[in-house]
Amino acid sequence: MSFPEHRPRRLRRTPAVRRLARETHLVPSQLVLPMFVREGITEPSPIGSMPGIVQHSLDSLRRSVAEAAEQRIGGVMLFGVPETRDAVGSGADDPNGILNLATEAVVAEVGDALVVQTDLCLDEFTDHGHCGVLREDGAVDNDATLERYTAMGLAQARAGSAMLGLSGMMDGQVGAVREALDAEGFTDTLILAYSAKYAGAFYGPFREAVDSQLKGDRRSYQLDPGNGREGVREALLDVEEGADVVMVKPALPYLDVLADVKASVDVPVWAYQVSGEYAMVEAAAAHGWIDRRGAIMESLLGIRRAGADAILTYWAVEAARWLRAEL
Repeated sequence: MSFPEHRPRRLRRTPAVRRLARETHLVPSQLVLPMFVREGITEPSPIGSMPGIVQHSLDSLRRSVAEAAEQRIGGVMLFGVPETRDAVGSGADDPNGILNLATEAVVAEVGDALVVQTDLCLDEFTDHGHCGVLREDGAVDNDATLERYTAMGLAQARAGSAMLGLSGMMDGQVGAVREALDAEGFTDTLILAYSAKYAGAFYGPFREAVDSQLKGDRRSYQLDPGNGREGVREALLDVEEGADVVMVKPALPYLDVLADVKASVDVPVWAYQVSGEYAMVEAAAAHGWIDRRGAIMESLLGIRRAGADAILTYWAVEAARWLRAEL
């Protein structure tokens, strides 16, 4: 009888051996929690397509970020949902706009215990739902939008945001915002560039979360799902313009792009596990079709294994609690 020459199973034999041999690790500080705050509400408002996720009032936001800080996650990413919108997204750079007020409240609540991050995009604030200013023909005006982004970036920096999440996918957005920040003395404010943000089908629940007014799609400025090299090119351009961190979004459908970006840049690479990814797992788990905790942790570990240094995920606090309990 012949026997195997190699026995890799020895490294899988017991839980202790498997822990010791594990190649990829996940810790709470690698997780960032996206959070929605809505103007004009006094109690949290559940988001139907994202079970367990809410639009926060300012008070509930304060309580939730304090809980997030207790679980030692890496940070929070804030999205504002205003009561009124207009064509140029005036509420985005209004010091009394909901996102800027929320930023001040969160910074006051948790200080430096979390990295307070803010979404820098106009889509939540425009009455047409696009990420920029529209021309008369209905197309997004890239350069006019950059002027709005610089104003929005300065407003967020003044409100105390430590990191600006540039998610609009306009050409030159990183360079324009970096120049404006530096000119006003905000040289320490970080820029997270959503470099490889793909136009696709996984954002549906998010549109409900921010009460999006979008008609049509964003395919003229977000990346085509068939293009992997283009995602790397965008990341390299953003690093050249001054991005401190680059992002791939969504995560699971674009793990190949994530790995390629990781191999191509010399700054941290993050990934966003988007609302559609969250909703799919929650829906399947609610039907008893998959193990919820197992699927959540496996998906996060897979994103890390592909190269993400940190992950934006709606499970950040829950996953952190599980990870800390295992220590």
